[in-house]
Amino acid sequence: MGKNDLLGRSKLLTDEYAVKILVATVRGSRSAQQISEQFGIPIAACYRRIRDLELAGLIVCTERRLSQQGRRVSFYVSRVKSASLQYENGKLRVRFSMKDEEPVQEWQDVDLGEEEDRDIDR
Repeated sequence: MGKNDLLGRSKLLTDEYAVKILVATVRGSRSAQQISEQFGIPIAACYRRIRDLELAGLIVCTERRLSQQGRRVSFYVSRVKSASLQYENGKLRVRFSMKDEEPVQEWQDVDLGEEEDRDIDR
């Protein structure tokens, strides 16, 4: 999944763990362990969603610190300022505005991989 995969990014907005991670990181950087403990997300699932959110460009690692045990701990922050999903007339559309980019005013159509002219009533 990449930053241009609108369907994949949209799916993350409906994933309970991904949304909790975005909420946890909206005001400041947090580690996976902190997020896991705060929201009761299993640590393995937390790391998987963090990876997915990073690949989608929705969060970013802001720093890596050494823990008292000598391990590197990554801290993440959300890039999302706002995200909207819209379903109208058989089309799914999304709009993402990122904190570090110019505001986006236009909706983008999500490619659902189906034929445009398909007759639903058949």
